[in-house]
Amino acid sequence: MNPISIRLLNQQLICPQFDHPAELVNYMGAIQAQEYRMMRWAVAMRTRKPSAKAFKEAFDNGQIIRLHLMRGTWQLVSAEDYWPLVELCAPRAMAVTKGWMNSNKISISDDEVMQIRDIIIQTVADKRSATKEEIVQALAEKDIYMDEHRLSYHIRMAEISGTICSGDLLPMKATYALTADKVKSKRIMDRDETLLLLTRKYFQSRQPATLEDFVWWSGLNISDCRKGITLMGQSIHSEKWKGRDFYLTDTCRTRGFSKGKYLLIAPYDEYLISYKSRDIVLSPEYKHKAHNNSGIFQPVIAHDGIICGNWAPFKQDNKSDFFLGKHEDGILSEWSRYKKYQMK
Repeated sequence: MNPISIRLLNQQLICPQFDHPAELVNYMGAIQAQEYRMMRWAVAMRTRKPSAKAFKEAFDNGQIIRLHLMRGTWQLVSAEDYWPLVELCAPRAMAVTKGWMNSNKISISDDEVMQIRDIIIQTVADKRSATKEEIVQALAEKDIYMDEHRLSYHIRMAEISGTICSGDLLPMKATYALTADKVKSKRIMDRDETLLLLTRKYFQSRQPATLEDFVWWSGLNISDCRKGITLMGQSIHSEKWKGRDFYLTDTCRTRGFSKGKYLLIAPYDEYLISYKSRDIVLSPEYKHKAHNNSGIFQPVIAHDGIICGNWAPFKQDNKSDFFLGKHEDGILSEWSRYKKYQMK
């Protein structure tokens, strides 16, 4: 087993199989979307013809939804999977949010939740797609003032409840819309069906991966994650590699890898954040180049799947800093692909 080439193929980072951003998001199950601008490249680079226009259309039309879902962080999900995943992940997401509130010594009563949520609902309904600043203004008009942390918790709880989700895509600022206006139909699934759905999508797109990787990524407890694997039945099996048990599906892609490929990977990209252990592609001595202990991830360069450098997405010219191996002009074609995507 070559875990690096298998991951590149099944994460759609080489030989991608999808044309449309919404298809890719649906295949992946959920895609980390912490960095508002770079989440678009994380999706686009996994499609056959990266298109900023196609991503915006899918986002604005509600085919792709951004919300706080797993581990208390931002993800992109498909409209088709939105309701099942919210219902599956909401209890854990709410527990994480309340834990953060407690650590920051912020207490919010149920009465306050409902008062502020009503104002948020009215604001995003009136605007159709409202920024946080517009919500702050609407609160101020009612003589309600609060610090950014407190308001963020209110918005997050409204997301977790399925009341609001992402609005239209702006260049720099996130917006919010009523979920009822954005997600047109509600897919009904029982909990085991949703658990199977999430498990299948995780392993089909991140394989080979361990149980511990899945627990980390999903934010679910280990019992649920084991159950999800059991629900997959004979469509998944384990293989041992360097003393660790990895899971692979019966649809695993293994052909298509070719050497010499460079990738400009977004910060918080699924290529790293999907796994608790990242040493397969990132040497432990260089992990500080990719992320710190506080969970801040940097844009990185991969060569044949191995993380070997950093890059600067928002510079006009290619600014590459390699910390592993010698790399000269091989990165230029990937930089050209990225700039072409940006200009469309």
